[in-house]
Amino acid sequence: MLRAVPRARALPLTLALVAAVGGPGCPMSQTPRSPAVPSSPAGWPALDEGFIAQYAATFGFRLGMPKEIAFAPDGDVLFTRTEARGFVADLYEWDAATGAVRTVLTAAALIGGDDEALSPQERARRERLRQATRGISGYQLSEDGATLLVPVSDRLFVVDRGSGAARELPTGDGYPYDPRLSRDARKVAYVVDGDLRVIDVASGKVTRLTTREADTTEHGVAEFVAQEEMGRTRGHWWSPDGAHLAFQRTDVAPVDTLWVADPSRPDRAPTPFRYPRAGRPDAEVTLGVVPVGGGKPTWIAWDRARYPYLCRVTWQAGAPLTLVVMNEAQTGLAVLAADVAAGTTSVLLTETDPAYLELMPGMGMGGALPRWRRDGSGFWWMSERSGHWQLELRKADGALDRVLFGGDGGVVGAGDVLGISGIDEAGEVAWVTTAPTQPEQRVWQVPLVGAPREVTGRRGVHDAYVATGGGGAVVVTSDDDGAVAFTVWRDGAAVGTLPAVAEAPPWWPTSTWETVTVDGREHHAVITRPRAAEPARRYPVLLHVYGGPHARKVLATPRSYLLDQWYADAGFVVVSIEGRGTPGRGRDWERAIHKDLATVPLADQVGALRALGARHADLDLDRVGIMGWSFGGYLAAMAVVKHPEVFRAASAGAPVTDWALYDTFYTERYMQTPEANPAGYEAASVVAHAPALTRPLQVIHGTTDDNVHFAHAMALVEALFRAGKPVELLPVAATHMTPDPEIALALARARVRFFREHLGQ
Repeated sequence: MLRAVPRARALPLTLALVAAVGGPGCPMSQTPRSPAVPSSPAGWPALDEGFIAQYAATFGFRLGMPKEIAFAPDGDVLFTRTEARGFVADLYEWDAATGAVRTVLTAAALIGGDDEALSPQERARRERLRQATRGISGYQLSEDGATLLVPVSDRLFVVDRGSGAARELPTGDGYPYDPRLSRDARKVAYVVDGDLRVIDVASGKVTRLTTREADTTEHGVAEFVAQEEMGRTRGHWWSPDGAHLAFQRTDVAPVDTLWVADPSRPDRAPTPFRYPRAGRPDAEVTLGVVPVGGGKPTWIAWDRARYPYLCRVTWQAGAPLTLVVMNEAQTGLAVLAADVAAGTTSVLLTETDPAYLELMPGMGMGGALPRWRRDGSGFWWMSERSGHWQLELRKADGALDRVLFGGDGGVVGAGDVLGISGIDEAGEVAWVTTAPTQPEQRVWQVPLVGAPREVTGRRGVHDAYVATGGGGAVVVTSDDDGAVAFTVWRDGAAVGTLPAVAEAPPWWPTSTWETVTVDGREHHAVITRPRAAEPARRYPVLLHVYGGPHARKVLATPRSYLLDQWYADAGFVVVSIEGRGTPGRGRDWERAIHKDLATVPLADQVGALRALGARHADLDLDRVGIMGWSFGGYLAAMAVVKHPEVFRAASAGAPVTDWALYDTFYTERYMQTPEANPAGYEAASVVAHAPALTRPLQVIHGTTDDNVHFAHAMALVEALFRAGKPVELLPVAATHMTPDPEIALALARARVRFFREHLGQ
């Protein structure tokens, strides 16, 4: 999925390469360029070097915030947290009785200060999760709250929560990938080299449950598109009684192998990576159930010819093993109940959409559906069939019981549903996020009986972690004054706060939010001006864009615009605009991008920008630059190629340059296949339009990016070279995300230097 969320591994290497017309076999001439920017070149204000260094070192002031929150039955709350300028997380506990916080466990204590060892598979999993921190992550708390399973480095530990005493499990050779604790905490399932194993916690006995038939098959591991695009990182699931494991069998033989090399480490072999590009074959996925003591698996049958994608798997007490499967065109899905003994499935419900289906709205903190009621009498489900997302209660046979929240009627003042933060199964209350106005995100409690009520009444961007066992939640509030709080709720009331140790920004941005109308549509925007803005001066404009599915760029919290303020203080007015294709405005708003990811998003950005320019005299629309990352990088590159009359320069970070090079599940949802929609792929390809470039373009790309591969950058550079067009390429020794402070600092400086050079008087 194209998301501009920073990620861990990055090496401090930045090169500047300029593609120009050269001799045969030499498409790029190297032009060394320092990433540093003069403090105050003529006509430009001095850069706030101290702030940008602080921003980079604190990971955007996010380090030191509570993460990975879990709830014990006694009301205590566990969470991980790093130091304010550290990437190693330790485990803490908030005491419900006293409000005191104690350190439960540190990574250093478990592994004695050794360097963290991660397998390539685990690195890839963390990339899919956009996980930047190290140390204690992905821990699990037993159902009774007494035991913790803690993976650190390539080792597994079982920890007594009360005493903190830790015991390492003898998992044997190989890296124990994706360990999962059984409900009774007596066994742990994990994967080693593509096969599923179970270890008995008391005896240390390991049972191997599967055997790979070939190097192209593996068991218990979610395939790439499931992890990256479906939000499903799991590949194996415990039965409620702990007697069986459901597991995914994946055959990647049909999938193309891409080789990801690190040019900064020429002594290391490239990493083979099975990556399904648009129009190319996907992995073949099946589902089996095997006894934990070993034996022949039972294979669960469904109409895989019709529904090849396995999107969700849940196995709850009192409910059947439940699957959500989807067709290849992503226009139809089915929720299936499995008869484990017989290996058969029955259809509970289906959803269809003539354009495409989304699995669920937003990226909530744990709201994957369906979720069954504890008595098995029905389940929660989300549907967009009314034109707006609605939360439903379904009966056990899948029939609609009633709409609980949202839909085309909705609750007055609630706005559109964005997602599900979680469901308190014991209290039978869903925690739902909504957008009462587009920049905001509020949290509501939606009970099965009674009226929904809003939990967050303040303007801002809010979400929640929810205790499935009942009674508890942590509401995360980011208010429009910059304040952030992690408030513990029990039994409908706020009872305490999880402490953060993050550094506070030295100032808050000047950002203001407003709405403009273009062709009868309302577009939300945010404008960030220099803190020392001169009232009569006209400033060059930087359009900071995302503009694609699943993410919003205009948010009612100043924390989202700290970096924009730094750019503004460097001599610009920074603008972000929300257009069609982004979430929170209903089905038709999102589906406007169907079959063409360029034309509508660009038209909305250009139209709304012009409307803002007509309203505000300080926006100099004769000097506009555009920048973005991931989908935003793609849109920035397309903008400067297609609309040179508007954009004088563009900085494109990790851009998709040809949708035929991006993955199946994301691309084909919006674009169909290249064979079915050749005109759409042509219209949306930066590479295809490269000969039309007449403005300066800066491309920044991680050389080891395994999501938007470096091949995207090289395809564009090659097309521009052949057309005799110059481009500035900054290849960075990093993956899709760049949290390394030195890299982040260098990239910000490089962008300022680029825009100052091309947007000057």
